[in-house]
Amino acid sequence: MIKQYRSKKDKRYYYYVQLSYIDSRGRRHQPKFRTDENGQKVASEREAKRLEYKYRDQLIAEVEGDYSKLTFSTWQETFLDSIRLTHKKGSVNQYDGDLKKWLPKKFCSMELQDITKSTITEVVFKEMVDQEASPTTRKTTLRVLKKIFQIAFEEGHIQRNPVKGLIVKVPEPKKLVLNGAQAEKLLIEAKAARHPLYYHWAMALFTGMRSGELYGLRWADIDKQRKIISISRQWTSKDGYHPTKTNRNRVFPYSSELESILLELENLGAFKEELRGPSNTSVTFDDLVLPRNNEWRFGRAARLTSEFCTLIGVTPVKFHDLRSTFVTNLLSQGVSAAQVMSLVGHSKISTMEVYLRMAGVDTKGAAEKLSYSLPRQVTDNVLQIS
Repeated sequence: MIKQYRSKKDKRYYYYVQLSYIDSRGRRHQPKFRTDENGQKVASEREAKRLEYKYRDQLIAEVEGDYSKLTFSTWQETFLDSIRLTHKKGSVNQYDGDLKKWLPKKFCSMELQDITKSTITEVVFKEMVDQEASPTTRKTTLRVLKKIFQIAFEEGHIQRNPVKGLIVKVPEPKKLVLNGAQAEKLLIEAKAARHPLYYHWAMALFTGMRSGELYGLRWADIDKQRKIISISRQWTSKDGYHPTKTNRNRVFPYSSELESILLELENLGAFKEELRGPSNTSVTFDDLVLPRNNEWRFGRAARLTSEFCTLIGVTPVKFHDLRSTFVTNLLSQGVSAAQVMSLVGHSKISTMEVYLRMAGVDTKGAAEKLSYSLPRQVTDNVLQIS
């Protein structure tokens, strides 16, 4: 930490370095340094930052003997052991297998203290590009590396986080949605064809629920008297039956159209399935709302949705795009962003801003405010030029 102070002697402002380090035996060291190597007061923040790194090196060398010669691979395993009990399996996979897929062996064998910002830049901005990694993949890799190195810094294994300040810019993905007429056509054609995903599409279009939330939806979650659905859990193959994506519960008051769908599903009877999760964990429910079929169970819903939309001549959306359709349709009908966020469980307004632009809500009517117009047709006193 760097702090500024004013000298009583010459009334000028100077800087000093305040370190705080806990050694391997659990003892905290908090020395202060008011001068540089030559005993001179520190007159600039930039110089103080340089001294902070230098004095931190000296402090750790003094209390620990020297930096441990940890390689990135060894430290990554230590880091993984520390988060396995507190993170979802999907998150742990990002720090483990997903990362190892893209990092070269040479990088993994390097000592932590030898990895610099230029090393990270070479891997993320050149080598991963050469391997045709998408911007989203590179952004995720950078985010994961930043976390791993930050913990190494906090525990005193490195002088600074080499990932700090690096950013991968990702173009905003183009989202596909159905308009109102297309959504109706999808449901009409699917019902007529007795498509195995008809009820799944209908529920997605009238609730905006995520696929995992729909997969784990139980009749115990539905209050028919109050006409609400309590959404607190979801099922995913990576993490099993667990809280929603944002770890927040929400209540969905269903419409008359949704009530009709639920009545049809109730007549079909409850469905039973053993939901298998990671590490051979499983939970069996006999009151699941939606029909169980291989198309949905084995992750084919996205492809089948797109194929059927192409077949009937509407925008070839995927299953998750039905959630986007629900959101944009409500926004275009004048429902407030706050209400829609509450219905679908969005926690960030930045996410909703994407849908607002797609629905054209934030710009609707703006072009009508222009102060100029097209020339009007003149019918009288026309001047003929020969």
